[in-house]
Amino acid sequence: MRLDAYTHLFPAKYFTRMQELVTNKGAIKRWLNLPTLWDVEARLRMIDSFGDYQQVLTNSMPAVEFVAGPDVSPEIARIANDGLAELVAKYPDHFPAFVASLPMNNPEAAVAEIDRAVGQLGARGVQIFTNVNGKALDGAEFFPIFERMAHHDLPIWLHPSRGAGFSDYAAEPKSQYEIWWTFGWPYETSAAMSRLVFSKTFEKLPNLKIITHHMGAMIPFFEGRVGPGWDQLGSRTDDEDYEGLLKSMKKRPIDYFKMFYADTALFGSKAGTECGLNFFSADRAVFASDCPFDPEGGYQFIRETLGVLDSLDLSPVDREKIMGGNIRRLMKLA
Repeated sequence: MRLDAYTHLFPAKYFTRMQELVTNKGAIKRWLNLPTLWDVEARLRMIDSFGDYQQVLTNSMPAVEFVAGPDVSPEIARIANDGLAELVAKYPDHFPAFVASLPMNNPEAAVAEIDRAVGQLGARGVQIFTNVNGKALDGAEFFPIFERMAHHDLPIWLHPSRGAGFSDYAAEPKSQYEIWWTFGWPYETSAAMSRLVFSKTFEKLPNLKIITHHMGAMIPFFEGRVGPGWDQLGSRTDDEDYEGLLKSMKKRPIDYFKMFYADTALFGSKAGTECGLNFFSADRAVFASDCPFDPEGGYQFIRETLGVLDSLDLSPVDREKIMGGNIRRLMKLA
């Protein structure tokens, strides 16, 4: 059975509550025009059309901490997680597992929600975003969240978060032509990965498992810069002791980047998929489509991602790992 490791769905009660709170009402129109994002029956029909195919459910953007302040975000995270847990319980043949949302702007509540979602609801991981309303993930306030996931030995799904307010040039107030999405999201993911590497998160938590969206973003393509380039960390900087940091790291920087996992959600790019698999290997890749954000409401990305994977010269063992074996192992599913 092929298991799609990264798909997005708004649970009904959460979708209603989120619409009450979200300030960007323009986005609501797009969501309403995408039934497979919130209409469970439409999603079930889509899944059935692909035969031996299932989906892991995650909540969709915007992040709960973007929707509400720290006093309200724990409430809406609970609503989202309760809703996803209900869907998994009701449709286990379609949705064998879900990934919990966290109120990252309230780290103490986020840790508590990890324990509740995993222990009471059966969540098989958590989704976080690459920044918390502009704060980097390697901030000390967020470390207990990573520590708790390492304790549970379940994966973190890392999703990019960047809007038009992140300008392309310092002299401009906003990003143009949706560059913030096309190139900004891969950069955002790569920057978050880098901050976790150089803050020694993997040294502190060696069994931590993080699944990076969109095949590790820029990292595989820029392997030379990440490898030999960062082997010279500090040679370009005179106001920070990066050379001392580099010497204190137990591995080369590139070896820490290879500790991440990566999904295949590249919208049908064969070259990108091959590049990512060459970097991460079949042992750390999981099939994912990013359903339902395509012109066909999810059908296109699923079909094209499956087509790319079918076209690759993979051994039966590697194919099984990517198409479901790895994610089932990470989530501890039968």
